[in-house]
Amino acid sequence: MDLKEQAAADLLEVRRRSLELLDPLSDHDLVRQHSRLMSPLAWDLAHVGNYEDLWLIRAAGGREGVDPSLDGMYDAFRHPRPNRPSLPLLSPSETRHYVAEVRSRALDVLSSLPLESPWPLLADGFVVGLVVQHEHQHGETMLATLQLMAEPGYRPDGPTPPRPVASATVLPAERLIPGGPFVMGTDQDPRAYDNERPAHVVDVAPFWIDTFPVTNRQYAEFIDDGGYSSPRFWTAEGWEWRQSAGLEHPEFWRRDGERSWSRVRFGWVEEVPPDEPVQHVCWHEADAYARWAGKRLPTEVEWEKAAGGAAPSKERANLGGEFYRPAAVGSYPEGASRWGVHQLIGDVWEWTASDFRGYSGFASFPYREYSEVFFGSDYKVLRGGSWATHPAVARVTFRNWDYPIRRQIFAGFRCARSE
Repeated sequence: MDLKEQAAADLLEVRRRSLELLDPLSDHDLVRQHSRLMSPLAWDLAHVGNYEDLWLIRAAGGREGVDPSLDGMYDAFRHPRPNRPSLPLLSPSETRHYVAEVRSRALDVLSSLPLESPWPLLADGFVVGLVVQHEHQHGETMLATLQLMAEPGYRPDGPTPPRPVASATVLPAERLIPGGPFVMGTDQDPRAYDNERPAHVVDVAPFWIDTFPVTNRQYAEFIDDGGYSSPRFWTAEGWEWRQSAGLEHPEFWRRDGERSWSRVRFGWVEEVPPDEPVQHVCWHEADAYARWAGKRLPTEVEWEKAAGGAAPSKERANLGGEFYRPAAVGSYPEGASRWGVHQLIGDVWEWTASDFRGYSGFASFPYREYSEVFFGSDYKVLRGGSWATHPAVARVTFRNWDYPIRRQIFAGFRCARSE
């Protein structure tokens, strides 16, 4: 395929995925708010269409937008999520018609552009990559919303993840990552966001990092050992949040007897799989577990060095939302990093110890609101993607961020320690 053919294929694939995800839902479930943390699903769908209109039709194509009067209503920065249900949103049928019209015009723009455009936003397919990645990211956001649906829930009928080819217990529990310089970030990937740039050399002290993410079995041991009742494992802020939010276990877990747990997963109630990476824990919970284990969370510098050579593809990592769950530790051994660290890509986003800040030499591109307005100590960095993340977004250099209290995202963690 040439550049334009690949761009069109990418646009069609992500839209197919978005519509297929929402097709089973009633109009009522599309327009209501399932949690104040999330948007109505119809808002998400119209928002990705509006974003495509802004960037592909107007900015790249220099044409009149499909309906610029919708810009304000579907502006994520103008209307916080709790307020979006009160907006005069398009109905589900109107939303589908709107995004279809946007897509038709966007493909027309794409077909008319020269293969080698001098405009920098079109170089190497950047603007199409921006639009495609944005919709894939909202696909994961919509999956988080569907997980929050009240009973009976979404109840997808996904396949079972592949079984590990060998028990994870045959591998060392930790890997020693040697010290020394490495190149962090990227200047080469044409679809990388501004916060992944510029590439820069970082010198890292030697450290140990867990070979696998922390599992449900390991996390249950932390709970049973009084992890949620012992303030010594928590920061002052974390302990205050644990008390005020009434945290006693990961989100969606239920106690079944003295030592067993079940969970709600997209409406299905099932036994908590002991060997899956724990998910739906906030940064404070991850940090408390690490202290209980006598370790700490890795910095994002350490995480990226440990992830060198890890493979972001569906063949080598649990990506793309096919299974609606993490895979057991020990799965996808061919996706391990060059240091022998497994499942850094996919399965669960991994909390790091780092605040979200720009690299030295950072420059906002193409707009400040993607990254720069979030820089500071309010947000913690997550790395690696989850089972719900599309491979187009699952780069080793990709940086996600969220408040340290958030649990609805598909986030887990692994621990590290200094040598």
